[in-house]
Amino acid sequence: MNRFVRMMFGVVLTAWLGSAWGAAAMTKHYTVTAPDGVALAVQEAGDPDGPAIVFIHGLLGSRLNWEQQTSSPALQGYRMVTYDLRGHGLSGQPHDAEAYRDGRRYADDLAAVLKASGARRPALVGWSLGGVVISNYLAAYGDAGISGAVYVDAVIELSAALITPHPDVYAGLASDDLATHLDAIRTFLALCFHVQPDGATFSRLQSGAAMASWTMTRTTPTMAVHASTGLPKATVPVLAIYGAQDALVQVQPSLARARELNPRVRALIYEHSGHAPFLEEPARFNHDLATFMHSLR
Repeated sequence: MNRFVRMMFGVVLTAWLGSAWGAAAMTKHYTVTAPDGVALAVQEAGDPDGPAIVFIHGLLGSRLNWEQQTSSPALQGYRMVTYDLRGHGLSGQPHDAEAYRDGRRYADDLAAVLKASGARRPALVGWSLGGVVISNYLAAYGDAGISGAVYVDAVIELSAALITPHPDVYAGLASDDLATHLDAIRTFLALCFHVQPDGATFSRLQSGAAMASWTMTRTTPTMAVHASTGLPKATVPVLAIYGAQDALVQVQPSLARARELNPRVRALIYEHSGHAPFLEEPARFNHDLATFMHSLR
């Protein structure tokens, strides 16, 4: 290897190591213990000194749902906190159904993450079941500790009027038969998208969904939802983003119910998205989220 080649190799290697170290330094991982002892896996990305956003995923999800946000150049000026809900991802999976049926526990989990992170009045972004978590948090703690909330194709209440019926899918998710359960997971994930993700992304999300607690999955339909007391407590700005092609949540009835509970709720409809606009139209979603964050200053 001549001197020039060695020199160029050294430059490339140094640049690569520096880039890899910088990427690693941008991500922080730690564990928070919930009041009932459940370990919650927490991650952070972006600017640790920037305004904070806490992302809350939905049923059978994990922090991986938010990779189009945590890696977005448009959002790197924010401190982005993600965590795996109990029963999901790398967080603890209690075997007691009451650990999932009691919606207050999800509120307490979020409060524990906010306290441990030290995030100062963050904005909360909750997708699907994550909207229930926000509502339950508001019911238990009010809005003094947050600056705003974004409900993304959120479940407002677990009622037949607001949830599109897929009885075979949900029966499959609750099944003790492994093949039936895994097939239902694949079908459920496909229903999340009007614009289907690429194969690698879908496979990763499917693998993450298969990690979720079966006890949690069976119990979630009976989870206590406190939207009727939580949403009216929100005096901070609340934005609802829904995909018009959502196959899991009834969009207009959900928006109507949210506005009945809190007339100040603003809405954006993504005509070409399904249940997951942050993955289906990430550039638009990230722009709208940054605009919302700017409005909170």
